[in-house]
Amino acid sequence: MYVGRFVVVGPECGAYRVSSRSFPNRQAVERDGTVTVEPTPDAPETDNPYISYNGVRVTERGAVVGNGSHVDPIAEKLELGYPARDALAEPLLALDFEKDDYDTPRIAGIVGVDAADPTTAADGPGAVIGTVRRDALLVEEVTEPTLVATYEEDSPTPFELAATDAESAAREVYDHEFEHAVCAAGVAGEADEFDVAVYNGE
Repeated sequence: MYVGRFVVVGPECGAYRVSSRSFPNRQAVERDGTVTVEPTPDAPETDNPYISYNGVRVTERGAVVGNGSHVDPIAEKLELGYPARDALAEPLLALDFEKDDYDTPRIAGIVGVDAADPTTAADGPGAVIGTVRRDALLVEEVTEPTLVATYEEDSPTPFELAATDAESAAREVYDHEFEHAVCAAGVAGEADEFDVAVYNGE
């Protein structure tokens, strides 16, 4: 099955995978807690605005994963003290689904939400996942690993993620049976203590 890009979000571990039929020449590059999805050196030139973006941003209040330019404003709102649910919902609503040929949904989540955050009921780290598509904005707290994808699985759905560390999470989602894997990133930990890893199928 081809589900496009997808995130998996849990309270202490999460991941993001780029799956693509149209633009496979991309890689995930980690720099100081931020993972950027960008073209490989041999990629053909394109003016598509949805090819390059930060797919993971770590903050002191949670780690944001997502499939586009909304990742940065979500992280910025978290850093400003917004509750996790609001930090996720507002940029998704403002930026809306991608204006491409497929009305591609924007997907995102926050891993390791600070236990003091008012929008999670967890005693320890919490998690929030969301998507905005043409017909809905969905944002919800999750207590177990949960997936949302741009196609087919475009509502939050329980997902069996065995990994407990960032490197294993990146590799596990890359190797998942969903088709056309390109690159992946994993994040694990809790507020102010995150590990980040990437896997490019090498």
